[in-house]
Amino acid sequence: MFKTFKKTISLIAAFLMLGSVSVKADILVASAGPMSGQYASFGAQLKAGAEMWLKDVNARGGINGEKVKLVIGDDACDPKQAVAVANKFAGQGVAYVAGHFCSGSSIPASKVYTEEGIIQVSPASTNPAFTDKGGPNVFRVCGRDDQQGEVAGAFLAKEYAGKKVAIIHDKTAYGKGLADATRKNMKKAGLKDAMYEAITAGEKDYSALVSKLKSNNIDAIYLGGYHTEAGLIVRQMRDQGMSTKLVSGDALVTAEYWDITGNAGEGTLMTFSPDPRNNPEAAPLVKKFKAAGIEPEGYVLYSYAALEVFEQAALDAGSTDYKKVLKAMKNNKFKTVLGVLSFDKKGDVTLPGYVFYEWKNGNYKQL
Repeated sequence: MFKTFKKTISLIAAFLMLGSVSVKADILVASAGPMSGQYASFGAQLKAGAEMWLKDVNARGGINGEKVKLVIGDDACDPKQAVAVANKFAGQGVAYVAGHFCSGSSIPASKVYTEEGIIQVSPASTNPAFTDKGGPNVFRVCGRDDQQGEVAGAFLAKEYAGKKVAIIHDKTAYGKGLADATRKNMKKAGLKDAMYEAITAGEKDYSALVSKLKSNNIDAIYLGGYHTEAGLIVRQMRDQGMSTKLVSGDALVTAEYWDITGNAGEGTLMTFSPDPRNNPEAAPLVKKFKAAGIEPEGYVLYSYAALEVFEQAALDAGSTDYKKVLKAMKNNKFKTVLGVLSFDKKGDVTLPGYVFYEWKNGNYKQL
């Protein structure tokens, strides 16, 4: 009797084990960025891109026959919160992260992803240290600040030769890194900065800085920082009767910048990668976003592309296994809404660099 009972239990156990092998779990991917706080407009861009990709990939049947689920992490562009988000993703079994946005979040979070064997592709973090010092699992589909600074520095040296240019930064990994790269390249091209100042992100009153710029007869300022501070500074310059030109980087690629400045933002210049909305191949997707009431500005399509890379790498590998997907990412080219791309040994993307844009009538257009 006991032997029969034992045999029955063994058969049931074997059946259950067989059943568990045949049942496929959902693939878990994540999008992370500032979903709250003063940079939440960029978190919304990353989230919009990720959610549209999720709909599309599951409509195609998922990846290797498995459905995909998306989790969203809010780091508020805070390094400590970013590490907490990364640890949470690891505990949930996330295989791939399209994030983070701020370099100051992406860099510390990357250490967790490297330890836990999770692939990270940032749609937006441009600080060189992100890939220079990151693990083999760290990539980005955007450019680098040293590339952006080279373009901005050469432009300022040429356009403001013999004039006074101030370099301002917000002390963040992104802002200071970008400002310093621009300063270095501007000097290399023959123009030394007339002022070099730091501001504190999150403040509302920059009148002391503006007064200093005015008393020094500054012709143009280059700001390494985000759209919120940039918008307040340019508005307060105009309030003091200054026509000083504001030049900045890719963190101004949000309509929220114009919401802050109004007409005071007219003529603001910024560097950003060639606008992917203009790619003929991206036209159907752009149309789909707009039909959903979403303008795919800024980093929306970069977020979508970061997940396209995972989808194609996993399909090529026939698996979502970390090592197999990582190998595919390092060896393959990927057809994305940004164009055909691949990654170099550091994890940087092989796409065209930066160009200048100008804010006019509430929109930014490539020069």
